[in-house]
Amino acid sequence: MSNFIVRKVAVLGAGVMGAQIAAHCINAKVPVLLFDLPAKDGPRNGIAANAIERLKKLAPAPLGAPELASLIVAADYDEDLARLRECDLVIEAIAERMDWKHDLYARVAPAIAPHAIFATNTSGLSIAELAAGMHESLQERFCGVHFFNPPRYMELVELIPTARTDPAILDQLESFLTTTLGKGVVRARDTPNFIGNRVGVFGLLAAFIEAGKYGLSYDVVDDLTGTRLGRAKSGTFRTADVVGLDTLAHVIKTMEDKLPADPFAPHYGTPAVLAGLIGRGALGQKTGAGFYRKDGKAILQLDPAGGGYVPAGGKADDEVARILKTKDPAARLQALRASAHPQAQFVWAVLRDTFHYSAVHLAEIADTARDVDFAMRWGFGHAVGPFELWQSAGWAQVAQWVQEDIAAGKALSPAPLPDWVHCGPVAARGGVHVPEGSWSPETEAFEPRSTLPVYRRQVFRAALEGEGVTPQTAGNTVFEDEAIRLWTLDLLGLDEVLIASFKTKMNTIGPAVTAGLLRAVGLAEREYRGLVIWQPDGPFSAGADLQAMMPLFLSGGVQAIAPEQERLQETSLRLRYAQVPTVAAIAGLALGGGCELALHCARRVAHFESHLGLVETGVGLVPGAGGLTYGARRAAAEHALAPEAPLLHFLKKYALQAATAEVSKSAPDARRMGYLLESDPIVFNVHEVLYTAVREARALHDSGWRPPLAAPFAVAGSQGIATLTSQLVNMRDGGFISAHDFHLGRAIAEIICGGEVAAGSLADEAWIMASERQAFMALLNHPKTQERITGMMQTGKPVRN
Repeated sequence: MSNFIVRKVAVLGAGVMGAQIAAHCINAKVPVLLFDLPAKDGPRNGIAANAIERLKKLAPAPLGAPELASLIVAADYDEDLARLRECDLVIEAIAERMDWKHDLYARVAPAIAPHAIFATNTSGLSIAELAAGMHESLQERFCGVHFFNPPRYMELVELIPTARTDPAILDQLESFLTTTLGKGVVRARDTPNFIGNRVGVFGLLAAFIEAGKYGLSYDVVDDLTGTRLGRAKSGTFRTADVVGLDTLAHVIKTMEDKLPADPFAPHYGTPAVLAGLIGRGALGQKTGAGFYRKDGKAILQLDPAGGGYVPAGGKADDEVARILKTKDPAARLQALRASAHPQAQFVWAVLRDTFHYSAVHLAEIADTARDVDFAMRWGFGHAVGPFELWQSAGWAQVAQWVQEDIAAGKALSPAPLPDWVHCGPVAARGGVHVPEGSWSPETEAFEPRSTLPVYRRQVFRAALEGEGVTPQTAGNTVFEDEAIRLWTLDLLGLDEVLIASFKTKMNTIGPAVTAGLLRAVGLAEREYRGLVIWQPDGPFSAGADLQAMMPLFLSGGVQAIAPEQERLQETSLRLRYAQVPTVAAIAGLALGGGCELALHCARRVAHFESHLGLVETGVGLVPGAGGLTYGARRAAAEHALAPEAPLLHFLKKYALQAATAEVSKSAPDARRMGYLLESDPIVFNVHEVLYTAVREARALHDSGWRPPLAAPFAVAGSQGIATLTSQLVNMRDGGFISAHDFHLGRAIAEIICGGEVAAGSLADEAWIMASERQAFMALLNHPKTQERITGMMQTGKPVRN
C-alpha cells in the first residue's frame, strides 16, 4: 500500500467538536486549518479564532499544552476557501442538520484537492444521504468519521463508508487515525447512530426505564452503573449531563424517526423528564444544571416530582455492593438475577436489556461482535463490552436467562434472540470471541482482525475475552518471581532486547522489584542489546510500595529502611550507566520512585496521556532515588547551553515541581517540566508504546551506544537555597502550603542546590544523592511524615497536615 501522508488537515466548523478535533490534530503535530463562517464584526475569521482561544480554558483540556492553540490557523469560508487545496484530509463537523451539511458541501467541494479524503463527523446521520448530489469522484473519497467527545480522551472513532466509498481511503484513514491520532477505530455500517451511539444510547434509555420501574433515584443509579459495574465513574445520568441533554435527545430522536420498525421502537422516545429539562434550558454540564446541579461545593440532584433540586449522594445498598464486588462474572450475574433487592434487579435488567439488544441488532449495525464490544469500551468507558461480559459469565446460561425473561415479558421487547446465539459455531465455542476471530452473522464465521500494516506496531492489540493471548504470558520468560518478569518478544529483530515488567499492585516498587531490576540490568549487559521497562497492565509505576516496606520498618525501625533506600538509588544509577541502552516505556502514571527510575533511563518512550511527577511530599518525604539529583544535573546542563541566564533560573523549576508534587497533565507537559527530553519519543497510540520502546533500544545499540560519562556539575549553593526559601515562605504565609510542606520544600532546596556551598561550586551525583538519603531518613522519623504515610496507606489519599 502506498504511503498516505497527511501534511495538513482542514476542519469545517469551529463548534465544540470541530474545535476539539482540530486541537487533537495539533497535539499530534499535524498542521490544521479551522474553518467557520465569516464574522459579521471584527476580523473575518473571528468565529474560528475565538473558538481556538476558548480551547485554552476548557476542562478537561483538549490541548496537551495551552500554547499549542497558537498553531491552529483560523479560517473562514469567504477568504480562505482556496486553502482547502493544501489539505490531505478535510473533516466536516458542523451542526447535525442534513440541509446545512449539503449547503456546505456544495460550497467547499470545488476547493477540495483531487487526492484529499473528505469525511463528515456526524453522530448518526446517514452517510449515503449526506453523499447524495456530490460529484462521483468526491463520493469515492467521502465517508463518515465519528469522533467521540471529548476527542482527545475518547479512544473510539467510527469509520462509516457508503457503497461508493473507495476501500483504499478507509484503509488510509484508519492508519492515520490509529497511529497518528492514537485512536481505536471501528468500522460501522451506515445505519442510524452507527454502533456506539446505537447500543450506548439504548443502554441509557434502558436505565431510564428500569430505574423508573424499580423506583431508584438518579444518584443511586449512577453509583450502580458507574465503576461498580466496570463503567465510567459518571454512571448514567451524570454521563447524560456531560454529553449534553440536547445532544442526547437528538440521538434519541434519530432512532425514533429512522427506526419505526425496530422491535425496540416503542422505547425510542425522549423520556418526559429529559424533555422537561431541555424545555427549561437545563442542558447538563454546559448550562450548569441538568439531572445534577452544583451549589457551591454541594452536589444536588433533580427532584422529578417537584422539579427542584435536592441533595445527592445516595449509594448502592451494602447487599448489592457486595454482589457487584464478586469477581467471578457468572456468580455475579447469577446473584443479581436471583436477588429480590430492587437495586440488584435493576442492574440485572439493564445488563439483560443490553445483551438482548446487542444480539438482535448485531447483523444490522456491525460486521462482527468485536466491533460492538470495542465501541462500548472505547466510546462509553466500559471495562468490557456486552458480548465479552456475556461470554465470560457463561454464554449458554446467560442466553437461557435472557430468553426466559423475554418469554416472561420482563424484557423491553418480545423479539427472540437470534438463532446463532443458541446453535451453531457460537454455541459450540461458548461465545462470539475465539482465538481465530469474532463472530460475524453475515459470513457465519469467526472473522480475524484487520491486517493493515499499521497494526504491526501493536505487539499486543487491545484484547478481547476469549482470544487467549495476554502480554503477561506471551513471549519467552527469562526470569520470573512474585514481583517481576524478565522476558523477550518472539518477533525477529525485537527478541534481542530484554523487557522487565512489574507484577505488583499499581506496579509499585518494593525490595523485590528493585532486586529484579538490578538482575535485569546485569542480564541485559551480558546477553542482550538493550533493556526496556514496560508494564502490560496499569500505570508505569505509582511509586514506592509502602506496604512492602512495613515489615522492614516493624522489624528494625527507620534504619532498616536505609539499605533498601540505597539500593533504589543504586538501581537508578545502574539504569543510567548501563552498558546497554535502557528505555522506560511509559503509559499512565509514573510517580515518585517510578518517575525517578524513568528519569535515569537512556530514553523514555511516553504515551501522550502520561503523567509524570515527583510526588513524595504527599507522604511527607523528599525524592530519594535520584529525582533531585536529576533536577540538579539537568538544570546545570540547561544553564550550560544558555550561560547568560542564572543557574537558578533553570533550577527553581525542578525544585518547586518536587516541593509541590506537580504532576504533568500530558507527555508534552512532562517535556515542559523537563521530565521528558526532546529526544524522548511521544507515542499517541498506547498499544504502540512497547514496539516503539524496543525499537528505540535496538536503534540506540546499533548506533554504537555508550553510557554518559559521570562528570561534576555546577550547583546553586547557599544563594539558591536562600532564594528558593523566600519563595516557600511566601507560599506558607499566603496559606498555600502547610508548615510541614514548608519543611519539606526547604529540605528539597538544600538538596537540589548542593548544600551550603558557594554558588557555582561543582558537585557530583554521589554528593547530591547522599543528601537525598540523609533527608529521606530524617523525615521518616518525623511525626508529621508518619501521619502522612499512615493516611496514604489507609485511604489512598494524601494527608495535608
